Formats: sequence, C-alpha cells, structure tokens
Amino acid sequence: MEYQATQDRVGFVRRLRRGLNGLGRARMCCVCGRTFFRFSKYRGGWKAFSAYLHNLKWTGSDFDNFWCPFCRSHDRERHLILYFDKMGFWEKLAGANILHFAPEKQLAKRIAACRPARYVKGDLVPSREGVERIDVSGIPYAAASFDWVLCNHVLEHVPDDAMALREIFRVLKPGGRAILQTPFASGLEKTLEDPEEINTDEKRAEFYGQEDHVRLYGRDLFERIRAAGFVLEVKKHKECLPTVDAVRFGVNPDEPLFLCVKPDPGV
Repeated sequence: MEYQATQDRVGFVRRLRRGLNGLGRARMCCVCGRTFFRFSKYRGGWKAFSAYLHNLKWTGSDFDNFWCPFCRSHDRERHLILYFDKMGFWEKLAGANILHFAPEKQLAKRIAACRPARYVKGDLVPSREGVERIDVSGIPYAAASFDWVLCNHVLEHVPDDAMALREIFRVLKPGGRAILQTPFASGLEKTLEDPEEINTDEKRAEFYGQEDHVRLYGRDLFERIRAAGFVLEVKKHKECLPTVDAVRFGVNPDEPLFLCVKPDPGV
C-alpha cells in the first residue's frame, strides 16, 4: 500500500506555515536533514483513533509525527532508514537483487543509490512510473530470485497473508533477508480478523486502525512469520538504536524491526 504525500504542491498559506515551522530545531528528519518545530500528523494524530486500539497497545506508525513537512517522508520509512544505518545494511544492498513492495519514495531513492544488481518495485495498484503490478500473494518471479524482500506495512492489507509469507519465502535465496514490518497489538493474544462482523470502513478503522486493513495482528504474529519458514529476529528500538531520540526523529520507539531470514541448508 503506497502512502502518497498530498502536499507536494502547496499554496501560499501552507508554504508560509511550512517556512515558519522550518525555523524550529526540536525535530529533525533523517532523510532530508531539515530541522523544524513539528512533524505533520496523520488523520488528526493518535487521539483520533479508537479507544479499542489504545487499550490493546496498538503498535505501528507514529501518527502524531508522521510526515516530514519538507521531503514528505513518513515515519515508517524514516525508522527503516535509521535501522539500516545502524545495522550497516546499505553496504549489503550493493550488487544485491531486491524486491520492494509498496516502495516508499525516499527509501527507494536510498536503495537505488546503493547500486543493487536488480531492484524490482511492486504494488498491487501502482501509482508511480517504474513500479510493477505485483500481488504479494502470487509473486511472478522464480524461486530463490532475491537477496532481499522489503514489505513495510503491507501484510495488514493482504487477505491471504499466509500465502503472501510463503511467496516471500519462496522467492528469497537461501540466506536472504526479508523486512516484514506490520502493525500489531501487544495487548491482543490472537490476531483479530472477522470479515463477517467487521465489514464496513468504519468498523475496520475502529478495530483494525484503517479502513483498508483486513486484520489486527496480535502476539501470534511472530508465530505466523515463523510458520512460513523464516528465522525471525525482533530488533527493538531501545536496544538497536539506544542513542536515537525517537521524539526528535519522529519514529515510534515501540515498533521493532522484524528481520526475517530464510535458512541456508548449506551453512
């Protein structure tokens, strides 16, 4: 699911507000390097979301600090960039074969700059040039085609997520890595998905967090990922990025990195 910035072309008043915002130093975007007073909220911020999600400790985007007002990067791609910086992943992308679902604009630029051998960008409904139409539940590439698969906040949109996970596992080379970020609720033991009862945009927004989400993952998310064959490493922000001020950089410190590895029988 591609998130599209809606303020690339702005009027005078909005440009003025953005200019005044840019006088601040409290916040900083790790993508464009600009400092400012505040990030832009998503849909009114966290207070606009349901009490149900608050009570279940929903973990995903930082809706109060979502868009960078200048480069329009969003919090989830900024967080991945910070993780990749810390873990030295950029060097590993050089010469690699990469499949990137719902490619975030700024993150895609950083990946392309690493000069991968092949960089395939895919989305179910492409909205930008250079993005192929690809259904993650039926990936049109041979087994063991990619060294990396990036799937950042996509699985919550996919009706058959088990099939999607198997497909990602299939197209990865042995030893390959997948980044499988998705919102989940740490206060929910078992994933909530009830298409018969939760069957309107309003109900999906209330119980899943967004009208085009088809489930709310619970703590069983980790076993779902492992069931597809992956070795899952959960990298927590406070352990992996202890010196990164999440508030200043506009990321959610409760969202870990889901680093998934396809075992290599030859190792």
